Amino acid sequence: MRNRVRELREAHGWSQGVLAEHLDVSRQTVNAIENGKYDPSLPLAFKLARLFRQRIESMFEPDEDRR
Repeated sequence: MRNRVRELREAHGWSQGVLAEHLDVSRQTVNAIENGKYDPSLPLAFKLARLFRQRIESMFEPDEDRR
């Protein structure tokens, strides 16, 4: 799954650690999401969308080869 988490985090001037604190997850979880190694749970995806004031669909999209 591709996502815009890194782009949005950097636009806010936040480190991965700061974002992790906002989400109540580890910095490693944020890193894994940003690098596409971990797809967030639906509750975490909603939390990210609310935090960045985005629609989930604008933040996450499936890889072309997974459709």
